[in-house]
This record gives sequence, structure tokens and C-alpha cells, in this order.
Amino acid sequence: QVQLVESGGGLVQAGGSLTLSCAGPGGIFGVNLKGWYRQAPGKQRELVARINSGGGTNYADSVKGRFTISRDNAKNTVYLQMSSLKPEDTAVYYCNAEGVVDHYDYWGQGTQVTVSS
Repeated sequence: QVQLVESGGGLVQAGGSLTLSCAGPGGIFGVNLKGWYRQAPGKQRELVARINSGGGTNYADSVKGRFTISRDNAKNTVYLQMSSLKPEDTAVYYCNAEGVVDHYDYWGQGTQVTVSS
């Protein structure tokens, strides 16, 4: 079974920074890491940032200029650098990937990010 391993969440004050990471299995039976989503209490899961195999990125308007997504292909890991964090960034952040062979949508277990005012 494919496992995406997330880390880096935590509690931070407004204006602070955090970096999330997500590692997945590589190779023909691995995954292509696609990006990050988040879900705040009582809200739907929303896209935060995506990155394609060529390194192209796109971001939610709410995080543009503050968050940066990047990837390390050798480690099959994707990162989300978050700066100038706001209380409204508080959510569970999920890593998203697609299976190389089965094209199934895979999700990480989620990591909590809490921004205090």
C-alpha cells in the first residue's frame, strides 16, 4: 500500500514560518507528488499549491507570495515553505500524489498547522 509520509506541522505565531515535507515511494510502482491541500474546521478541503513534473507551480490566491512549493526528485519529496503565516492558515495540510501505474489519487495522513494571533 502506498504511504505518503508528511512532517513539519506545528504551532507557530502569526508572522512565523514553517516548512512541511511529504515523501512518497519512487519508481514504477511509486507516486508522482502533485501538491498540498488544506482543510480547516467546518470547511471543504482546498488546494494550496501544486507542482508538476517540469517544476511548474500554481498557488491559491490566498497564499501567493507567502508560500513556496518545491520538490526533490532524487528523494521523491515535495516541500511547502510557509512564511508570514496568518491565523486563517490554520488547518490540516494534506499531501497529494498520483500513482505512476494506477493513476490513483493518494493522500497523506495530514499534518496540523496552527497559527496563533
